[in-house]
Amino acid sequence: MRYVSTRGAAPALGFEDVLLAGPAADGGLYVPESFPRLAPGEIRALAALPYAEMAARVMQPFVAGAIAEKDFARIAADAYAAFRHPAVAPLVQLDANLWLLELFHGPTLAFKDYALQLVGRLFDLVLKKRGRRVTVVGATSGDTGSAAIEACRDRESIDIFILHPRGRVSEVQRRQMTTVTSRNVHNIAIQGTFDDCQDLVKAMFADEGFRDRMSLAAVNSINWARVMAQTAYYFAAAAAIGAPERPVSFAVPTGNFGNAYAGYVARRMGLRIARLVVATNRNDILARFLETGELAAAEVTATLSPAMDIQVSSNFERLLFEISGRDGNAVGRLMKRFRAEGAISVGHAGLEAAREVFSGFRLDDDGTLASIAETHKRCGLLADPHSAIGIAAAKAAREPAVPMIAVATADAAKFPEAVEKATGVRPALPPHLADLMERPERCAELPNDLKSVQDFVAARTERKGAA
Repeated sequence: MRYVSTRGAAPALGFEDVLLAGPAADGGLYVPESFPRLAPGEIRALAALPYAEMAARVMQPFVAGAIAEKDFARIAADAYAAFRHPAVAPLVQLDANLWLLELFHGPTLAFKDYALQLVGRLFDLVLKKRGRRVTVVGATSGDTGSAAIEACRDRESIDIFILHPRGRVSEVQRRQMTTVTSRNVHNIAIQGTFDDCQDLVKAMFADEGFRDRMSLAAVNSINWARVMAQTAYYFAAAAAIGAPERPVSFAVPTGNFGNAYAGYVARRMGLRIARLVVATNRNDILARFLETGELAAAEVTATLSPAMDIQVSSNFERLLFEISGRDGNAVGRLMKRFRAEGAISVGHAGLEAAREVFSGFRLDDDGTLASIAETHKRCGLLADPHSAIGIAAAKAAREPAVPMIAVATADAAKFPEAVEKATGVRPALPPHLADLMERPERCAELPNDLKSVQDFVAARTERKGAA
């Protein structure tokens, strides 16, 4: 399997190089040269497999030529062994033809664990093979940071630096990052928004000298391995309720578009996904795009669902590449214009190509609280604010003949204040995090300034100089 950049000017790479590279040298994102396809019989057989074995089979084509099947199966088994539910990604029925896919049974209680527990082990495998060490840098709007830290903590070949927007993540989310005392883990609170954090990470990768000197690697969903791992749970959920014979739709809470794009990849791989509903909060750039065909950034607004408080959705570039006929030059021009002007239009043909698969949905904080309350009253379930938006989107978009699956992206215990406000019930953290609020924190606070962040990273990286 070879990978190409969405902007067309970087060399094609194999999986190992893509894993370590993060974004392409031309600023684009890596995607497969072509999407592998699973035959109907292969999809049907997935329903009988344990999650780790199923996931390894779905992902194997993406690592073909780089990692042997038996080695990849062993890595997948290890990645999902400690998840708290025996099904790993269980389905819960909410109503007739309405289901909830629970993606919060990993160590940090969020869907990011399903990719990052695997990615951390892939880093280990490839770095040991190459005798290399990397500096992982990432930005988080809440959940990626803790999942990445959990996956990379104490690994000998990795130093990890996570940027989060100061005061714009929940207390549980922050403490899951800042209470990790491993020597290779560094947290940075940026005086700005998630978009600012994401821009700083992109700027570090764009600085070729710094990138090479620090041997930078990425854990955000700009890293293809993240997307690859997320495709697996779409197959698991669909197979559990009758794929490939039955089509299925998903409602996906998303800010950076990685989770929704993974569903698109699953569809390209042969899964019969009728519709992917992009569920957003007031930071609704994706929903507005699916209405108008214009991608126009606005000011980031703080909400009860902070992981979606994003106006520059990085993974949208991967979809833009597909709806532009895989014309890297055209994508490069569009992204340059977007960075300069804050808005681009894909025209009627591009919009219709996106609408063939995607539709949009938005919900404000009052609606989010109402969805949490209704879900608890009708089903006895406590939904976090992000999952509650997904449930509301699923209800609004479902069709009688097609099963609809709402994707639950985080445990309610990560957002206890919002859940308690809506239901009167304060969700408790699981035993392994029960003392989280008493643990000491370790975090640096820096301005939204590239040089300040680069100096901090360089000064604290255990391995200095080229690998």
